[in-house]
Parts: sequence; C-alpha cells; structure tokens
Amino acid sequence: MKLKLSYLILSLALLTSCRQIHENNILTSTEEKEGWQLLFNGKDINNWHIYNQGNQPSKWIVKDGAILCDPTVKTGIFGDLVTNETYENFDLKFEWKVAKGGNSGVFIDVQEDPKYDATFVTGLEMQLLDNANSEPRHQVDSTHWAGSLYSVKVIGTNSKPNPFNEWNASRIIQDKGKVSFWLNGKLTFEDSTNTQAWMDMVANTNMKNYPDFGTFQKGKIALQNHTDEVSFRNIKIKVL
Repeated sequence: MKLKLSYLILSLALLTSCRQIHENNILTSTEEKEGWQLLFNGKDINNWHIYNQGNQPSKWIVKDGAILCDPTVKTGIFGDLVTNETYENFDLKFEWKVAKGGNSGVFIDVQEDPKYDATFVTGLEMQLLDNANSEPRHQVDSTHWAGSLYSVKVIGTNSKPNPFNEWNASRIIQDKGKVSFWLNGKLTFEDSTNTQAWMDMVANTNMKNYPDFGTFQKGKIALQNHTDEVSFRNIKIKVL
C-alpha cells in the first residue's frame, strides 16, 4: 500500500512539473521564489496601454495565449504598447515570433510624454526581425538584424532568429546602466549606457538625430507596432 502511494505521489509530482514546463504565461514555483512577475497573464493586456494614448482599442489583441499585433484588424488604432509601470534595473524575458518578413521591436527606458512622439525617440530598441526575408535595407545593415540595438550595435554572428512564424526566446538585462540583449541564448548586444564612450558611439549613428535617445536608465517597456504581424508570450520581469 505504501509503495502504491509513493508511486502515486511521484506521478503527480512529475505531472505537475511537466505542466509547468509546457504551459505558457505562468510562473514556476522557482520563479516565484526568485521574485519574477508576469507582465502578461495570457488573457488580457491590463498591464499595458497605447503609448501616449492610454487604454484605447488598437491593433493589439490577445489570441491563443499571446499578445498579437494584427494589422488586419478593422477597428482600433495603430500604436506601440507600453507597460503601465516604469522599470530601472531588471531582468526581462519574453518569447516572440513574426510573420514572413516581419519587423518589430522591444524598447526599454521609454519616456512617455507628449513632447516625444514615438517610443524610439528615447528608448533603446531590441530589434525583432525575420532576417532572411526582411527588406534589403535591413539585410545589408547588421545593426538592423534581430537582437541588435537597432541602428547602433550588434554582435552580428549571434543574430540567428528562428524562421518566421517560429517562437524565439529573448532576454534583456539592465543593471546600473549596463544593458545586455540575448537572442535564443546568444549575446547580441552589450554596453554601458552611462559613459562618455556610449554617447560618442551614438553620436556616430543615425540615432544622433534624437537628442534624448539613450540618455535614460529608467522608463517603460514597449512592444512595437510596425504594421507587421508579431506575437509575444511568456513576458516575465524580475526587478534587480
């Protein structure tokens, strides 16, 4: 009897473990203990709103347990989706996929203010892209590839997104001004954004046209609406 009970307990434990591994938009018991929080529960986008426009109907919907930007939606406005909260030092994990040739991005340190007309004016963008089928201008510029700090810097050999319509795993860590981007387990960008060397580097890129770009180490997180289909799930953050 005791042996059967032990087998039953073991089977239930394995079942619970497998469910946690395969179920999306949940926190494991380990993640909860470590202080991770969900930014998306798989059901609604109550933690988010449209940049500078608040809670309005938009092209962002929830479908099949993912936040989907669907440009074919007849109603709703175009706009980037931003968190309600601001973050400074954090570890952010998320999964994403784009349609063929798709282009999107995730921004950090975004300043939401009417004087800024777009998230990219202030925020650092981790580029999300179907490299193989993107526009030629993106294919020839490595700072436009998936995982790059868009238009600034990339560890190009590590920009290896999965084929379109397949999920990718990304991670962004910001700690005391040091920012790291990861794509499918590979480091694709890393730099300290609070140094003179950083300012000098930005001054030699197209982002020099936006004086406040990259000057903040605290702000909101944004998902880019680039009129292409893009999906996000398992969006988790831990404040450092």
